[in-house]
Amino acid sequence: MSNLDYHVPVMLPECLEGLNINPDGIYVDITFGGGGHSKAIVDKLENGKLYSFDQDEDAKKNAEGFDKSKFTFIQANFRHIRKFLRVHGVKKVDGILADLGVSSYQIDTPERGFSTRFDADLDMRMNRKTGPTAKDVINNYEVAELHKILGMYGEIKNAKTAAQTIDMARSGGPIETIEQLKDVLDSCAPKFKEFKYYAQVFQALRIEVNEEMKALEEFLFQVPDLLNPRGRLVVMSYHSLEDRMVKNYIKSGYLDGHLEKDFFGNVLKPLNGVTRKPIIANDIELQTNPRSRSAKLRIAEKPEK
Repeated sequence: MSNLDYHVPVMLPECLEGLNINPDGIYVDITFGGGGHSKAIVDKLENGKLYSFDQDEDAKKNAEGFDKSKFTFIQANFRHIRKFLRVHGVKKVDGILADLGVSSYQIDTPERGFSTRFDADLDMRMNRKTGPTAKDVINNYEVAELHKILGMYGEIKNAKTAAQTIDMARSGGPIETIEQLKDVLDSCAPKFKEFKYYAQVFQALRIEVNEEMKALEEFLFQVPDLLNPRGRLVVMSYHSLEDRMVKNYIKSGYLDGHLEKDFFGNVLKPLNGVTRKPIIANDIELQTNPRSRSAKLRIAEKPEK
C-alpha cells in the first residue's frame, strides 16, 4: 500500500469547499504529509497549479507520482512560505490549506518516535536532518523549561511534578527511549488515563522540537500578503493552542485577538472569517477516522479592496 492510499485526509470535502477552488487558480498545501489533500486539490485543477510544502523526506517520496504539470513539491518548512514561493516565481495565490500537526504516516512509523504505542528513540523531528531531538529536550532542558513546555504545550495539570520527576530520573543516566520516558512518568500519570497523559507529554515535546507554534505564527503573518483578493485560507488544527492562535488571527490580525478599529469603529484586520464557528467532522467520519476527533477547521477570506 502506498503512503498516499494509507493517509486518510481529515475533513476532505470541507477543506475543498473551504478553498472554493478555481480550476485555473494557484493553490498551496503547506503540509503535504501523506498527500491526500494535495491529490484532491490537483484533481480539481485544469490549468491551475498546486505548490505543496513539507520538510519531511518521507513526504517527498509520497509526491513522486503526481502530475508535475499541475504540481510542485517544495521540501521546506512552511514558515518560509513567501521566500520559497518567490523562488518558483509565485507572488500571489488563490488559496492556502494547512493541516497542522503530525501526519498519520509519521505517527505510525515507529522509528520516528512520535507515537506512545511503539518503543523507539525519542526523536520527533519533522526534519531528521537538523535540530534537537526530543531526547535532547528531555535530558538537557532545565527543570523550569521542562515545566513550562509540559504545561503550555501539553496542557498537563501536574507539569511541575512531571518536570521534577524527569530531572530526578535523568540524574541516574540519560532517558533515551519512549518506554524509558513512559516508565519515568508512570507515577505522574492519572490512573486509567495514562495513555492520554503520555500523549499530552509527547505533544508538548513534538511542538517544542519542531518549533510548531513559532512556525505557525510566522506563517500566519505572511498569508494576507500572499493571497489574492477573495483568496481563501483554510486551517485545520488539532489542539487548543493552535486553534486559538488561528481564531485570534482571523478575528483581529493579532495572535492575542486584540482589536484595532478605524475612526468609524470598523475592525481593521487583513482577513474575514467565512465561518463563525470552527467546522468539526461529521458523525460518519468521527467513527471511521480517529484523527478527526480533535480536528477544528477554520476558513478565512481576503477581502476585495
